[in-house]
Amino acid sequence: METIGCCSFSLASFHTLASSLPQLVLTPKLLPLSLSSYRLSLQTKISCLSPLRNPISTAATLSSPSTETSLQVHTASALGSTSDESEVSVSSSVKVGENDLLIVGPGVLGRLVAAQWRQEHPGCQIVGQTVTTDHHDELIKMGIKPSLKGMEMDHRFPYVIFCAPPSRTSDYPGDVRLATSNWSGAGSFLFTSSSALYDCFDNGSCDEDSPIVPIGRSPRTDVLLKAEKVVVESGGCVLRLAGLYISFLSKDRGAHSYWLEKGTVDIRPDHILNLIHYEDAASLSIAILKKKLRGRIFLGCDNHPLSRQEVMDLVDRSGKFSKKFLAFTGTSDPLGKRLNNSKTCKEIGWQPKYPSFAQFLRLSK
Repeated sequence: METIGCCSFSLASFHTLASSLPQLVLTPKLLPLSLSSYRLSLQTKISCLSPLRNPISTAATLSSPSTETSLQVHTASALGSTSDESEVSVSSSVKVGENDLLIVGPGVLGRLVAAQWRQEHPGCQIVGQTVTTDHHDELIKMGIKPSLKGMEMDHRFPYVIFCAPPSRTSDYPGDVRLATSNWSGAGSFLFTSSSALYDCFDNGSCDEDSPIVPIGRSPRTDVLLKAEKVVVESGGCVLRLAGLYISFLSKDRGAHSYWLEKGTVDIRPDHILNLIHYEDAASLSIAILKKKLRGRIFLGCDNHPLSRQEVMDLVDRSGKFSKKFLAFTGTSDPLGKRLNNSKTCKEIGWQPKYPSFAQFLRLSK
C-alpha cells in the first residue's frame, strides 16, 4: 500500500471530498498498476469533536465483467480522546477477470494485440509492462494500464503475451522467466520469437518442424533459444515470426522502408525473405492465446516468400513512395529460407488479412 498524499483542510472540505469519492473510483483504473492499492491520509483540525464521536463508515463500489474496485472511507475519533485529528483512508483492490491480459513490451505489436483483444473482450483489463515511463500517457489513452518493469504485480494474469525485444536487457531469458511468474496458469502464455532460428541458409524450404540452429552458433540466436526454453518449460507457447512490416501515416516500418532510405545496400538481391504484416501477427497471436495450448511452437508468416529484389521491385511499382531504391550490391552474404506455416494455419484456424506483400501494396487481388 502506497501513501500518495497528505494534507490538512476544514470539516466542510471533508464533506465535499466525501461527496465526490464515487468519481475517484474511476481514477485507479488508468493509473500505473503499482498504484492499484493506495492510502490517502488526511488530517483535519476541528474545534468541535461532537459530529465525529460516532465512527462513520461509507463505501462505494463499481464493478465490470473483468474488474471489481472497492473504495472504502473510514473516519473515526476515539470516544473521550483529547486528540483533534481524524483519519480518512482510501483503499482500492482489483480482482482479475477471466479475460484480463498482460502485455510485456506494448510496442507496435503489443498495442495491436491490445486493440484486437479489447474488441473481443470489451470489459477486460489490459496491462502493459514497459522498461521506462516514456510512453505511459499513450498507453493510458489507449485504455492500457501501464506498469513499470521491476514493480511487483498485485496479481497473476490468465493471459500473458511477451513481445519485448531482447535489445534493451542484459538478461532476456530472466525477463521471460519473470513474466511467466506473472501468469496464473489459466488461459495462455505466448512468447513472440523469430523465424531466424530455423537452420536454413540456402533459400530452401522450412516449416514448423524444421531443424533450428544449435546453441553456440551466435549470441543473437542463443538468447532467443534460451528464452524459448523457459517458456516451453513453463507450459507457454512460442510464435516464431517472420519479418514484420506495417504502414503508418507518416512512415512505413519494415525492411523495405530501411532499404528505401539507404538507396544502395551491400547485401545480395537473391536472398529469400519471409514477411508478415503487424496486424496479422497480432491476430495470429490472439488466435493462439485463445486456444489455451501448452508447450507448443508455431510459425507466423504470409506463405509468400520473396527475394529482396522482388520486394523492392514491388515497392517501386506501387508508386506509393517518393524515394527511389537503387540497388543491392552484395554477392557473398548468406541466402535465406522459404517458410511455410500451413500447419499453424490449419491447427489454429487462422488466415492473414494481408496474404502477400503485393496485396498489401494493392498490386494484386
